[in-house]
Amino acid sequence: MALIWCSISGHGFGHAAQVVPVLNELRHLIPSLKVILRTAVPAWFFQDQLQVPWDLSVSEQDVGCVQQGPLHIDVEGTWTAYHQFHKNWEDRVTQEAAAIKNRSPHVVISDIAYLAIEAAARANIPVVGLSSICWDQVLIHFQDKASSESASVIKQIQCSYSLADLMIRVAPAISMPVFRRASDISAIATRTEANHQGLRHALSTSADERIVVIAFGGIRLTSLPWNRIEAMTGYRFIVPGPVPTGIQRIVSSEALPFRFQTIMASCDIILTKPGYGTIVEAVASGTRVVYVRRYNFADEDSLLAYLHRYGYGLELSVEDFLSGQWKQTLQAVMTVPALHASAPAATGAAEAADILKRYVR
Repeated sequence: MALIWCSISGHGFGHAAQVVPVLNELRHLIPSLKVILRTAVPAWFFQDQLQVPWDLSVSEQDVGCVQQGPLHIDVEGTWTAYHQFHKNWEDRVTQEAAAIKNRSPHVVISDIAYLAIEAAARANIPVVGLSSICWDQVLIHFQDKASSESASVIKQIQCSYSLADLMIRVAPAISMPVFRRASDISAIATRTEANHQGLRHALSTSADERIVVIAFGGIRLTSLPWNRIEAMTGYRFIVPGPVPTGIQRIVSSEALPFRFQTIMASCDIILTKPGYGTIVEAVASGTRVVYVRRYNFADEDSLLAYLHRYGYGLELSVEDFLSGQWKQTLQAVMTVPALHASAPAATGAAEAADILKRYVR
């Protein structure tokens, strides 16, 4: 049996969404593969997607960012959480190294928890990073509110990352200067078949109505301007989670007979914040995107450059999003021309699997 220890950040679902296609591709190359998922991402996320036999070992692998909803990063709260996470750093690393060594995997994959990288190095297990971002570069954006203690946190993260045997940088990636060795691969996107007619039939939409999916990733919105959305004629909306009673124009994805990935690939417009999985999947499926920026998250620029180069997207301001002033931008995004005829093939999962098989064998 080939065993992989896979550490996955629990900050949203984007990191898990990158890892799952890679593991599925790797199983084609190594049929005896089994995976230990070391993460705080809930089991249901993997149940319908991960085709490799797996065990879940629940553990908070990193902090990521503390957020008040998907659009606001609590910078002060983020630094407080990092200080707490690093308070007993040596003990934390020692315990994680012991847990890894106890299972004796062939390789540790980390997206992109630095705890796992340092722990694997101490356990003398090969360790490979896999991601489009790294947390030291995310935190550097918040240095104006950092103390000397915060600077030491960044230094510790960088020291841990530098212990990786290899960093697999997933396009579109940010700069990652701290890693000693890096290998660049294409974007990772799940191959999801669209079902435009099936979705329209399930929603009973007219031919002139546009279907908009409101999808802000693993950190859900706590509220929406429901009444303004309900009054927006010419559109039907799909949201994950519950919908208030009396609302007709908005449907919960849970009430539809499709996986959420199929809904995303089958709609006309995705309304979202710039997150890796959503942007890459939208480009792959040719779905138009209206996005709400945060302006202080490290990978927004690289993701939006990718979207505008190969796909279709327009920005909606936070103020207009919160007040429900969406219609003008929803209309405009349907006329945005693509700069290129087609996006580059999202073959990153197969490329990453080809690299990782060397460590397993």
